[in-house]
Amino acid sequence: MARSSLAAALAALTLLAGCAAGGDDDAEVADSPAADDAGSETADAGGGISSIDEADTAIVRIEAEGAFREPEVGEYEATGSGSGFLIDPEGIVVTNNHVVTGSASLNVYVGDAEDPVNARVLGVSECSDLAVIDLEGQDYPFLEWYDGEVSTGLEVFAAGFPNGEPEFTLTDGIVSRGDHDVDTTWASVNNVLSHSARINPGNSGGPLLTQDGRVVGVNYAGDVTTDENLAISVTDAQPLVEQLRDEENDTYIGVNGVALGNPETGDAGVWVTSVASGSPADEAGVTSGDIITRLENVTIGEDGTMAGYCDILRSRDADDVLRLEVLRFDSQEVLEGQLNGDDLVAVTSFARELGDTTAGGGAPADAAGYEYTQVTDDTGALQVEVPTEWSDVDGAPYTDAEGRAITDVRAAPDLEGLQNRWDTPGVIFSASSAIAQQANETTLLDEVNPQLSEQCTYEGRQPYEDPLYTGQFDLYTDCGGVGATFVVVGAVPEDRAYVIRVAVQANAERDLEALDRILNTFVVTGSV
Repeated sequence: MARSSLAAALAALTLLAGCAAGGDDDAEVADSPAADDAGSETADAGGGISSIDEADTAIVRIEAEGAFREPEVGEYEATGSGSGFLIDPEGIVVTNNHVVTGSASLNVYVGDAEDPVNARVLGVSECSDLAVIDLEGQDYPFLEWYDGEVSTGLEVFAAGFPNGEPEFTLTDGIVSRGDHDVDTTWASVNNVLSHSARINPGNSGGPLLTQDGRVVGVNYAGDVTTDENLAISVTDAQPLVEQLRDEENDTYIGVNGVALGNPETGDAGVWVTSVASGSPADEAGVTSGDIITRLENVTIGEDGTMAGYCDILRSRDADDVLRLEVLRFDSQEVLEGQLNGDDLVAVTSFARELGDTTAGGGAPADAAGYEYTQVTDDTGALQVEVPTEWSDVDGAPYTDAEGRAITDVRAAPDLEGLQNRWDTPGVIFSASSAIAQQANETTLLDEVNPQLSEQCTYEGRQPYEDPLYTGQFDLYTDCGGVGATFVVVGAVPEDRAYVIRVAVQANAERDLEALDRILNTFVVTGSV
């Protein structure tokens, strides 16, 4: 039974600067000698590189191999490439998250070395697009962070290995804009430097350097058509890198994701290109090719960026339980579960399964969907999201004919119409601990079945399950001779302390979407 839906209209994916994607936290590479002493003579005694001319010895080329999924391509195996740089003689390397997360193996080449070095991922930040990996070996040349003021006009150099080629390149330019926030389809970075040093695909993860070889930022995006080049500022990167090298991830669930948003249709989500083994997403059952549509009951990706997704992750701790909704693109299944909690399970979407065939007797679909608001009963114990147009709301509790107290909230464009006619959509959400002493979720459905069956076509009873409640639901179609759809859910929490009945009437396709939204958001938060 459904707690949400998404019509999956997909846009083409474009990463501005990344050729690479993916990587396990413990990715293995082919055995090869570690570059224990590679280029160590170019560094100051006891310190890092001190000249732009020597920077190439501390910059690495990363090849990420793995299986990935893209909407217009499907599943494929590929080797992507990116750049990175050493910040410690012990082999600590900084790069981008989208270069390493979700890949099966990493091949890391230091400077102009012909053989790769073994490496493992220490920590990543999905939203800041940063990752720290640890190379086998020691006594590496390394770069140091810039500790001066990053002002507009500062001369800078973008270093790395573009287009997956082993030839090191260096382009020069100036900082054109200081720290500012930038949201892209794959990241949401709080402190970004815009600069004119050209970045090409494969430069992702490479350093933005000053004349004396100090790191001003970490390059992560470039657009050759607009000559816009972006780097994660040292202001944000340096403290975050220290956290990641201590194996403490930041804004991380373990996916390489790209936001998909269609403002015209309202379709939205985060397309999962790859998943890191053993990550919270992997443990929950997320796979490459899934679209994460909602986190914590909030739709994400609506504006085509990762801003909403990252806002949620930044407001939570790494081990917090987060509600998760996924559209499995191949099968068009909707799955619900939790990160750090319950595994994903397939549910039903009324909007997807009944759209165009019921609700309104074949009437044309509404030109636009609903906007939503949360309503509560008068005691604050019941919460549910409903269309803002359903502004006639009554949250008063009542006592039934047998003297049992019932907590109740109902909403519709016109409650009198909902209660007396078949042409008005709306919802009635009730819960009662008193009734739970004498009845269960099945008898709640049985009570109303005879009357509804006289006025509708009864389609039958099916199991209902979501992360909070289990029960059953009855589906009625062609109600009142006007083609209305009526759904009644009877459900209980795990401890069966109370019973819930949710009844929703739909008269158009967007009402079916509202039905999914209601079943995705109804919750009992207080005493009933």
